[in-house]
Amino acid sequence: MGIYLVSVGAQEWFDDAFDDDEEEGGRGAVASALDEELRRRGLPPYTSVPEEADFVRGSGMSFEEKLVPPMDGFSALCRSHLSRAEEEVLCGWTLLVPLSLDEEICLPVNSAYTDETMVAGAPQVLRLAERLATAVELPVDEIPAANDNLDLTMWFLDGPAKDLAATRPGPWSEDLDAAFYVALYLRAAQHSLRRGCPIAYC
Repeated sequence: MGIYLVSVGAQEWFDDAFDDDEEEGGRGAVASALDEELRRRGLPPYTSVPEEADFVRGSGMSFEEKLVPPMDGFSALCRSHLSRAEEEVLCGWTLLVPLSLDEEICLPVNSAYTDETMVAGAPQVLRLAERLATAVELPVDEIPAANDNLDLTMWFLDGPAKDLAATRPGPWSEDLDAAFYVALYLRAAQHSLRRGCPIAYC
């Protein structure tokens, strides 16, 4: 149970057989609605979604993290360093795609937890996450870069983050819950761009 952030492969992305049952993961209706909106804006459709890779721990070919810590500190951090519009781009999406979007796209298609799908571009989210990472001096080189199986979640929850905070303190170590979400959005955007895949909540 809980909320997860996961990468989406081509089979799931283009399959509309299970759109009425989100647990089955079919996202064909979202894919079609997004392509229609992209065409309306004069942009090419998003068709180059890679197939889901076989699971290999540490390969960096898939993304799965669980939203466990409370978000209060992260929300306060966003308010301190981002405009309201920027905060909405960073945190308001339900679907992240590796496309540069001047503004978010709202699709009238159910997502896992809402009755619409808010689509954000990974380049825009990455820039905002990088700003927050710089602001809190996040030790980017030390945190997991592969997120195949809750690597980042476990790093923050199971001790390594606390151990590093003791030896390499900084603004990031003052609120590890907030630092987790900075790292989460940073890695999600990086993965989306590196693999060319969507990232979605489930």
